[in-house]
Amino acid sequence: MMAAPGLIPRLAMGWRAPARTVRGLRGMRDPALLALLLGTLAMYFVAQWPAHVRAAEVDPSIPLGARLGGALMATMFLMPLVVYLLAALSGVIARAFGWTGTGADARLALIWTMAVVTPLMLLAGLTQGIVGPGPTADLAQGIAGAAFLVLWFVNLRALDDRAPDPRGAP
Repeated sequence: MMAAPGLIPRLAMGWRAPARTVRGLRGMRDPALLALLLGTLAMYFVAQWPAHVRAAEVDPSIPLGARLGGALMATMFLMPLVVYLLAALSGVIARAFGWTGTGADARLALIWTMAVVTPLMLLAGLTQGIVGPGPTADLAQGIAGAAFLVLWFVNLRALDDRAPDPRGAP
């Protein structure tokens, strides 16, 4: 029996075969999903550092520590609540359009999408920190946002019980 791949290979597979990957994660228990969310949000917090360093140098009236403290509070303590509320809302809206997944499926689709898009969020944060606000940073953030929306839709659709199996099985 072959062991399941670790997190990093699954994240890479999340780009190549998103539907198959998220279906393989179906049934993930809530503690593991929460751990994935918190790890993802920790990386999102790290992604904000370059922009906060740049902002603290441009406007020293708010010190870097205060900026990072506020970002930590928002990212690690408030965002999990927002993510769970957004997952519940997206599940309700998707069901109104005929989606047959569960609340756990809606949470998995959203949190897994956030995890898969993490490298783009890191790139967008680095771009904003190095280049500063402007069209280049907007482009990086736009690409990350578009990838997030597309992957979230694909993952929600893959977790619909009526969706065809990507492996071709009936």
